[in-house]
Amino acid sequence: MIIYLMKRLGLAAIVVMAVLLLLFSMLHMIPGNPAILALGTRATPEAIAEYTARMHLDEPVLTQFVYFLGSALQGDLGQDVFSNRAVVDIIGERIGFSLALICTGMGWAVLLGVPLGCLAAVRPGSWVDRVTGVFSVGMIAVPSFLVSIWALLLFSLELRWLPAIGAGEPGDFADQLSHLVLPAFAIGLGWVGYLARMVRASMLEVMGEPYIRSARAFGLTPRRVVLGYALRVAILPTITLIGMGFGGLISSAVFAEIIFARPGVGKMIFDAVSDRNFPIVQGGVLVATGFYILVVLMSDLLIAWLDPRVRSSL
Repeated sequence: MIIYLMKRLGLAAIVVMAVLLLLFSMLHMIPGNPAILALGTRATPEAIAEYTARMHLDEPVLTQFVYFLGSALQGDLGQDVFSNRAVVDIIGERIGFSLALICTGMGWAVLLGVPLGCLAAVRPGSWVDRVTGVFSVGMIAVPSFLVSIWALLLFSLELRWLPAIGAGEPGDFADQLSHLVLPAFAIGLGWVGYLARMVRASMLEVMGEPYIRSARAFGLTPRRVVLGYALRVAILPTITLIGMGFGGLISSAVFAEIIFARPGVGKMIFDAVSDRNFPIVQGGVLVATGFYILVVLMSDLLIAWLDPRVRSSL
């Protein structure tokens, strides 16, 4: 298991460095002087020279990448161009809002999608299976940003059931929860369909295995067979899908945070790109990539722990 973990960590480090190098290259492909783009055309020559020296913009891209990587390993992601605040502090203030949104969106998708997939697999070909299939495909087909706009117009502006923008008053859990409902619903709706289809396909495959027929022959109740035997094996591919789904939710959360004006990391990166605030962009992308890789690594380790076939091959 330790060797497996070291291999996954090494692969994760390679992916992070590749993403950062690609980001650096893309930022330097923008036409114009990066210092002038960040500070504006009215910046003084002294300010431009100071910014260029501080960001090592007079060095080659690879050298800048090495400087940033070395600082990041020490916990220093640079300073905000406009406020001179540490990027780590700015991200720390916003990451909680993004984590709450992503985890809530995936959480309610799992709680609804897994039972729907099990129900459809237990009764294949029935009206329940057909209705679940139609709704699953429909939920997958609608982009999350459209769901965000429709939910905002219907539940906030038309019906006035839920607040439209913001993240709620600090310290007021009920208010923060009410502001979380619509964006979490918007980004999680499509994943209800993905999880339902995945669980159904896995359950149908497992339900035909010999050990399931043996369990039925021994007189076990259908509930015991489904929950105690079939779902334990069928859920393994779904765990992998959930881990990968967090990457999709990161991008969906960007649209939701912009539409609902939530002060999360996604909106922070969007605003930083608009303002040419490169340290914020670099730090935000690094944190988002690290979070995604961490979730995928945790899902791989969970599968290795749950599946004896994987454990025996390590």
